[in-house]
Amino acid sequence: MAGSVGPEYRGARRRLVETLQTMGIRDLSVLRAVDLTPRHVFVPTGVRHRAYEDSALPIGNGQTISQPSVHARYLELLHLTGKERVLEVGTGTGYQTALLSNLAAQVFSIERVPALYEQAREILRQLDVRNVSMLLGDGTIGWREYAPYDAILVSAGAPTVPAPLLDQLAEGGTLLIPLGGKDEQTLVSFERRDGTVVRRDIAPVRFVPLLGTHGWQG
Repeated sequence: MAGSVGPEYRGARRRLVETLQTMGIRDLSVLRAVDLTPRHVFVPTGVRHRAYEDSALPIGNGQTISQPSVHARYLELLHLTGKERVLEVGTGTGYQTALLSNLAAQVFSIERVPALYEQAREILRQLDVRNVSMLLGDGTIGWREYAPYDAILVSAGAPTVPAPLLDQLAEGGTLLIPLGGKDEQTLVSFERRDGTVVRRDIAPVRFVPLLGTHGWQG
């Protein structure tokens, strides 16, 4: 990430990294991405003083930015090497997108809320993030033009896994998605191995509902 992150929060970011380490995050690439990414620019000014707490924060339009520890665990589960093509469903204001830009070769991110899409695009432009492509639209149908993807991350809870996303998962790839009700879900991974898809339930989580053709209907 070439853009300036400003010195004023460097200490806070470093403390956040230390907190994540005490919580069991071991992937040095993920920790480095957190250290490099200015979370404060992705949250409203009214909660900016809380940007480096391990807390979910409101970002407007009924959406939230997840706890840093949730992002870190998500990313650690993918074991990214820097060579992957990744699809993100639910850009929000772009914090996880920016983290991914440090961990993968190419990131394709879809957001359905126009105001968040525009905000994320502007923040990433200001940070001079060059390996992210964004789409305003229904993330539950994926982005077939650039499929298949080595990793797919869904940042909202769905009743079932959207079939188009599974279809766009590459051989050897991993899809992470919260599955369950609108209020509580289980984080689930789907791995495509030798032509079959293997499901693994990981941990209870709580995300906003995934809206769209293959998600919740409003």
